[in-house]
Amino acid sequence: MEKQTIYDFSARLLDGREQRLDGFRGQVLLIVNTASKCGFTPQYAALETLHRTYRDRGFSVLGFPSNQFGAQEPGSADEIAAFCEERFGVTFPLFAKVDVNGPAAHPLYCFLKQERPGILGIFGSGAIRWNFSKFLVDRHGGVTARYGSATRPEKLAGAIERLLNAP
Repeated sequence: MEKQTIYDFSARLLDGREQRLDGFRGQVLLIVNTASKCGFTPQYAALETLHRTYRDRGFSVLGFPSNQFGAQEPGSADEIAAFCEERFGVTFPLFAKVDVNGPAAHPLYCFLKQERPGILGIFGSGAIRWNFSKFLVDRHGGVTARYGSATRPEKLAGAIERLLNAP
């Protein structure tokens, strides 16, 4: 059996269209669970900067709004889209709200946590701890790293460069 990759999943975009992740095949990806009313929300600006800096080299940020942490993403899909565009000029793909933990967790997030359970994941579920957790994915769909909410997106530029330069 072939090893599973992120290309085996799909998710709904904010506009309701289903997006197969194999549409990002060959790109380096940063997958982030986001929220509009969080102390880390200003990271949207740095995520957009990364997206614009590296997109022509085959990089994309994928944002997955979630309301699981402090109910910090209460808005509708239209409200989330307007907020991200107006406040931060977001041009990277934003997906429909998902659960990242628990029995209704999106299958992509179950896979991401399985691949990179995090420091405490060895002893537990690898649960996402808060908004703006980040997973870095190589051009082959493999999850190479996991970063917590406090890791500023600009700190990932070196790791992104390495993956963009890798065969």
